[in-house]
Amino acid sequence: MSLTLSKKAQAVKPSSTLAITARAKELKLQGIDVVGFGAGEPDFNTPDNINDAAIKAIHDGFTKYTPASGTIELKEAICKKFKIFNKLNYTTDQIVISNGGKHSLTNIFEAILNPGDEVIIPAPFWLSYPEIVKLADGIPVIIRAEKSQNYKVTAEQIAAACTDKTKAFILNSPNNPTGMIYTKEELEAIAKVIIEKDIYVISDEIYEYLVYGENEHVSIGALNDEIFKRTITCSGLSKSYAMTGWRIGYTGSSKEIAKLMSSIQSHQTSNPNSIAQKAATEALNGPQETVYIMNMEFNNRREYMMKRIGAMPYVDAITPLGAFYLFVDTGEVLKKEYKGKAIETTARLAEILIDDYNVAVVPCGDFGFDDHIRLSYAISIEQIEKGLDRIENLLKTL
Repeated sequence: MSLTLSKKAQAVKPSSTLAITARAKELKLQGIDVVGFGAGEPDFNTPDNINDAAIKAIHDGFTKYTPASGTIELKEAICKKFKIFNKLNYTTDQIVISNGGKHSLTNIFEAILNPGDEVIIPAPFWLSYPEIVKLADGIPVIIRAEKSQNYKVTAEQIAAACTDKTKAFILNSPNNPTGMIYTKEELEAIAKVIIEKDIYVISDEIYEYLVYGENEHVSIGALNDEIFKRTITCSGLSKSYAMTGWRIGYTGSSKEIAKLMSSIQSHQTSNPNSIAQKAATEALNGPQETVYIMNMEFNNRREYMMKRIGAMPYVDAITPLGAFYLFVDTGEVLKKEYKGKAIETTARLAEILIDDYNVAVVPCGDFGFDDHIRLSYAISIEQIEKGLDRIENLLKTL
């Protein structure tokens, strides 16, 4: 056939994190003992009270269409959570519930972008941001936050990147892949630029509950009324409640943008899964002990990994303050040889680790940093110990 397929679709890069995870699962099915550091999801089961709410929804026959942007019941629970935890005052007509965080982001960019609009994305970034922007006919503009900046961009960098085509800036705190958190003072400086340039800030706060020690999560939209007007807050249930497969994300925005997103979603997916919405309502309204239990366990793993990485040759990492990832600088490793051949790239390093050491890691070229790898600690401490032993064994051979 000579029919031409979508050039936009052909330009989309496949997710390297999903590819790594799939490769690890494939090897495990072959009986190979693989340690997978690629996971972007908690290794905990969804809490029983949430599962029970879903089962009840099925038995009660809550299996029909819901309003396109989600049920009022869940929207009220989200508004309550926004007010108490994030200090954000949204009403139910400002909430759009979607089929996961990625879907929420897709809705956002389809609602606000016109062809050629620019979106500023700080690197390191979650690898899907540029692809979602491009699919919505936007142009990603990447600004780099160096290691010396704790991988956080400054207000001055954002201001310098703005043009008359700039429509939005993506803020991700706590950050994937670095685990870094923007302080209130840093957010105030960024908010000033957003207001002065009169652009939107898309605040992706999916890891908001996964913050460690004395660190605090601050929602940029809560700083003042002017930044609130320009903020689209995006979050979900996947990370904090171990509900990755349930696919519930949500946004808080102006009523105008919420109405557009609801309209878009009504044509693309009809509505979020009805049963998952009942489960999500219970997650937000029910007991929160499991959230804190998971947080404590992630913190223990984080501390163990930092201690181990700190003792290894050729690699180092800045202590993550949130999320569940370690962003490891492997620049010195790439200068080494393995079996007489230069390593050179993190893609090659990842290949060596999975083929010869049965360890899956995520090379971060697709995250905007081609000399780093990402290690997830959303796996058991036993798996972490085993995997780090294998990584250390490789490093000692170089």
